[in-house]
Amino acid sequence: MNNFLFPIYRVLVPKPLRTIILKKTLRKKIIAYFNSLPDGQVNNDQKEILKYLENNEIRIFPYPFHNNYSPDNIEVFYDQERSMRYVLQDGKRLYFKKLWKEKKIKQAYSDLMREQDINSPHRYLADTFAAESNDVVADIGAAEGNFSLAIIEEVKKIYLFEYDNEWIEALKATFAPWPEKVEIINKYITDHNDDSHIRFDTFFESKQDVTFLKIDVDGAEEVVLNSCKGLFSIHQPLKIALCTYHQNEDEKKLTSILKDYGFLVTPSKGYMINYYDKKMKAPYLRRGLIRAVRL
Repeated sequence: MNNFLFPIYRVLVPKPLRTIILKKTLRKKIIAYFNSLPDGQVNNDQKEILKYLENNEIRIFPYPFHNNYSPDNIEVFYDQERSMRYVLQDGKRLYFKKLWKEKKIKQAYSDLMREQDINSPHRYLADTFAAESNDVVADIGAAEGNFSLAIIEEVKKIYLFEYDNEWIEALKATFAPWPEKVEIINKYITDHNDDSHIRFDTFFESKQDVTFLKIDVDGAEEVVLNSCKGLFSIHQPLKIALCTYHQNEDEKKLTSILKDYGFLVTPSKGYMINYYDKKMKAPYLRRGLIRAVRL
């Protein structure tokens, strides 16, 4: 669709219908693209998705486990004292933005559960890649904090980096039971320092105990890595869970950066289809994240 017609299309066609059309069109493109390749160029993970797409629509996670998580099964509670809603995650309260209604929270939490399913390509941890008792974690792009809440009892300390003030309020409520283990930093991790931004190297100058980075920042992952050059150059042991599904070349580019610093890098199993990215192109399937370790 050319640049002249696209604005008209957006006005005349409602968003839900545009999404349906997008997903149907993309499904055909993916199937056609991989069917055009010699069999030896299609790996088993890709074949698994092609088989799924034969009988299912496009999904962010194109796997049967998608259907295991329904918003209807999520129970949302209300904290009268804080005037905030929360769900129970492993018996611990996970709070959400104060303005979020029950329906939105149910959908959001079912999506969070789906992305951390044992079979999900977006799952941060794995059997051979865990957050351990001596780890100090920097959760960069914490949002609601579900990852950190899942490991709070296992690790030594967590630094939560989140700039959205509405999430800051929710994070303070969620992690109130662990004031000695959690520090919330209300700034973006980026390539410069000012009132709302900080380089991770600058933070690390005074907090040199970090051993684990989880980085999920909506496509700014390379910027975050570039802010860690000082940390990476001192060659201390480090683990990194780094999202790679936001942009087409992220897996290749970010893997190369980390390998240059001596990390052993492994992609998560499976692929995601980030159909929200308007710049998406062949081969369409993206690894959800990479896990990097340096001993």
